[in-house]
Amino acid sequence: MIKITLPDGSVRTYDNTLTVLDVAKDISEGFARNVISAKFNNTVVETATELTEDGDLVLYTWKDDEGKKAFWHSTAHVLAQALEALYPGVKLSIGPAITNGFYYDIDLGNQTLSEKDFKSIEDKMLSFARGKHDFNIRSVSKAEALEKYKTEGNEYKVELIENLEDGTITFCDHDDFTDLCRGGHIPNTGLIKAVKIMSVAGAYWRGDENNTQLTRVYGTSFPKQKELKEYLALLEEAKKRDHRKLGKELKLFTFSKKVGQGLPLWLPNGAALRERLEQFLKKAQKKAGYEMVITPHIGQKELYVTSGHYEKYGADSFQPISTPADGEEFLLKPMNCPHHCEIYKDSPWSYRDLPKRYAEFGTVYRYEQSGELHGLTRARGFTQDDAHIFCTPNQLDDEFKKVIDLVLYVFRALGFEDFTAQVSVRDLTTPEKYIGNVENWEKAENAIINAAKDKNLDFVIESGEAAFYGPKLDFMVKDALGRNWQLGTIQVDYNLPERFELSYKGSDNELHRPIMIHRAPFGSMERFIAILLEHTAGNFPLWLMPEQAIILSISEKYEKYAEKVLSLLENDEIRGLADHRNETIGKKIREAEMRKIPFILVVGEQEEKDNTISVRKHGGEDLGAITIEAFSALIKNEIQKTLKAFN
Repeated sequence: MIKITLPDGSVRTYDNTLTVLDVAKDISEGFARNVISAKFNNTVVETATELTEDGDLVLYTWKDDEGKKAFWHSTAHVLAQALEALYPGVKLSIGPAITNGFYYDIDLGNQTLSEKDFKSIEDKMLSFARGKHDFNIRSVSKAEALEKYKTEGNEYKVELIENLEDGTITFCDHDDFTDLCRGGHIPNTGLIKAVKIMSVAGAYWRGDENNTQLTRVYGTSFPKQKELKEYLALLEEAKKRDHRKLGKELKLFTFSKKVGQGLPLWLPNGAALRERLEQFLKKAQKKAGYEMVITPHIGQKELYVTSGHYEKYGADSFQPISTPADGEEFLLKPMNCPHHCEIYKDSPWSYRDLPKRYAEFGTVYRYEQSGELHGLTRARGFTQDDAHIFCTPNQLDDEFKKVIDLVLYVFRALGFEDFTAQVSVRDLTTPEKYIGNVENWEKAENAIINAAKDKNLDFVIESGEAAFYGPKLDFMVKDALGRNWQLGTIQVDYNLPERFELSYKGSDNELHRPIMIHRAPFGSMERFIAILLEHTAGNFPLWLMPEQAIILSISEKYEKYAEKVLSLLENDEIRGLADHRNETIGKKIREAEMRKIPFILVVGEQEEKDNTISVRKHGGEDLGAITIEAFSALIKNEIQKTLKAFN
């Protein structure tokens, strides 16, 4: 008898061994037709894999991330088959699934591959896919595997195999093609209906610039041609919304080679936008009992040795700064938390004084590799909306839930309505990655899980995603294009209070360790603004817009009236500007639309006579002529309505 446990907890019992697909068919024939991948006892298996023992089975379709991963990994095999057919003598190395597709690294020898070759590669792939060839995994000995690739002269596969243990090596066969592979495939090539080669780039073997530079071919695939078309349309829309493009058009930020890679320079519009976001959060934090602090941009190396950051991240940070004093070294601040620990330590505390909530918009610096820098989303200098709460064990649950409420308030006020939560815990197989004792880790993880349940969050638990000092609750936000971003994080930390010897006097008159909560609703100002830019396509909520209205005078005769309107709006704290350039009114309107200014106010002879303004909303809606007072009320009501909904 074999007992198979499904994700919903139900157990199915079978008299004989059977395949993964047999179990799917037992659930539903219709469901089985959509199953393309599976995991058995947390190990990736094929749909044709025989089940010979009791275990937990998870079945995946195209709708699941794991299903897509198997689909794209399988398509990478078909890409490799096509490349071998089109480029005789090509040497294959690795071809994994990645986000939204796959790639394969190849050594072309003296041959070349460019964009003009993409169509022929796609055609060859689809030709092979139409054969509906099954993917079959088979075990081979290490000697057999080495013999195959040594005979072919493929030093890349030989190197991979030499690092594998005998008895763990498998090949995947489909059609007349064989590749070294650990598994995780769709049933057959016939499921692949649409493919697209996206780009080609150089990539050093194993990421080492001292090794051979290979050709990396990127691609994607789908079970329906319609889905590929939709995906490509989404990519085009993403290009239009690219925060680097919009940031330039809206004059928010720039970069300078002389200043340095990954160090953004905020222009007046961007600085004003940041300031409004900061004030928005500061107001919410003050209401929630936070106190603002300010810490330096640097700290002595010993500070980060104590915290553990130097041991874990020192190699990836800006290197120590030596001073004229003998042996004295400083680091650019990679984290704010060690500084906040020292602020807490400055005074003795009683349990009656806790919790202490310290908040700071603190700029930190990390030496990201130049190839990983990407506008504001991956920078070397960025400002975190950081806060650290020092509390007693009895206060932990309530404080954690209050932070969840604050994060949700921020998201909803800024239009991020679609999100899930991720409880990021340790990987129990790699304890060396973490600091602190097991008991405290377990208490911290359980506290986060219980809080997420009590707040009715839609959450998943991800092993191995915890910070080195503690588990965390990450918020995964879906933007207007359906892309997922990690925004906002809350972490429970028993370790830094221990390392910094923090304490408070309890009701028993004894000294105890506080628990530390790290939190950042925005994450970083730079990354948050980049994602908000792409989510809104630059059409920020009205309360956040750098310029809420622009006044266009028909001719220079009405410039004084335009200035009068602007002054009255500014008195009502409405941000605006007047455009007096010697251009046609049509051109001024088009340029204001491009700048995404929410309201365009046109003034001429009739408006001056009636003491009104002609109002046009961004996008073309004409609101007609209204009084200045009515327009001010319209703006204020819209802003109050937006923010009040989330108070």
